[in-house]
Amino acid sequence: MDEMTAISGTCLRIGAVSYLNTKPLVYALPSLAPDVQIVFDVPSRLAADLRAGRLDIGLIPSIEYLRNPGYTIVSDACIGCRGPVLSVKLLGRKPLREIGSVALDEGSRTSHLLTRILLWERFRLQPRLEILPLDCGPEDTAADAVLLIGDRAIRPPPAAFVECWDLGDEWCRWAELPFVFAAWVARPGIDVSRMDGILSRARDWGVAHVEEIARAEAAGVGLTYEQTLGYLRDNLHFYLNGQERRGLELFFQLAQKIESLPAARNP
Repeated sequence: MDEMTAISGTCLRIGAVSYLNTKPLVYALPSLAPDVQIVFDVPSRLAADLRAGRLDIGLIPSIEYLRNPGYTIVSDACIGCRGPVLSVKLLGRKPLREIGSVALDEGSRTSHLLTRILLWERFRLQPRLEILPLDCGPEDTAADAVLLIGDRAIRPPPAAFVECWDLGDEWCRWAELPFVFAAWVARPGIDVSRMDGILSRARDWGVAHVEEIARAEAAGVGLTYEQTLGYLRDNLHFYLNGQERRGLELFFQLAQKIESLPAARNP
């Protein structure tokens, strides 16, 4: 990281997702902002901590930006996809058009809504929902389908499942727009004037050094270097551009049909 110049932070508390998909966004962050406190956790807990004031900025599920009108998107760095995402999957014990129940990964929030939207838009299904705890696997529920997110979703599904949706791919094919799973968001009253540039620079460094990150992280997530590199380089998109914002806008509109949410916001 010799080519990077550290920028003094402001003792902000920043929450980042603990999954592999976040590494390119945060790998350089301690060097770029050494005064910032970084906390790692699953997306749903980060969202709760930001709302409770335990964090100032969080890489939180994109749906939480809609649910909280006082929030501000801080950076053009995000976790998204423009095709198969590999780490967000809906597994079916029967064909998905026939399911009556879904167990939803406790670590997710955006993917919960995305699952419900796609099942309704594709099949007009409103299955019974239950939560799959973080310490439980697909074998621990009798639900017809199971939503998995994060590193454990990357591995091949158990043989008991007859259908598998990559939710990133399903959305991109159906909506013809990218999908944004998480974005850097600040709670009200936080001075984040310097963080946009820092978070974007951290992203740019991570994308430029994705091979180095893959070598460092592969063993820890139980994947080969080739699998890790392919996932980070080919499945994920880290830029919140115009197409991503249009995808977010459509997602927000569809989410409002499913649950009571504030008025539509411009992402």
